Amino acid sequence: MLRPFHLAVPVRDLGAARVFYRDVMGFEEGRSSDKWVDFNFYGHQFVIHEVSSSQESEINPVDGKEVPVPHFGVVLNRDDWDDLAKRLQSRDIQFVIDPYVRFEGQVGEQATMFFKDPSGNALEFKAFKDDEQIFAK
Repeated sequence: MLRPFHLAVPVRDLGAARVFYRDVMGFEEGRSSDKWVDFNFYGHQFVIHEVSSSQESEINPVDGKEVPVPHFGVVLNRDDWDDLAKRLQSRDIQFVIDPYVRFEGQVGEQATMFFKDPSGNALEFKAFKDDEQIFAK
């Protein structure tokens, strides 16, 4: 059985990040304090911690796009990915990389999108055409 992971990320404005992850992303809020908030991130424990500053990400080229590093996210099924992309577009989220299909017709074909939270943390959500190819070479 796959166990839930725990991920904590820095945010500059706890209130803005809380609204983003709860209201925009739709994550259920768990425990919190005046400096951090837990969320249910597709069954995983995701925590935002307020800090005074955070680093800017760098980029790596992938499939002709400039991918922000570091980044995090979840591999969704295609219906959930489509729903998330529509929800983000309806809220005028600015994408780093607009939703599109990467490696089309190749091993590892996947729908992907990148965007940032209000503190500049980069997120990627993807959906593979064939989940059997998630780790394929």
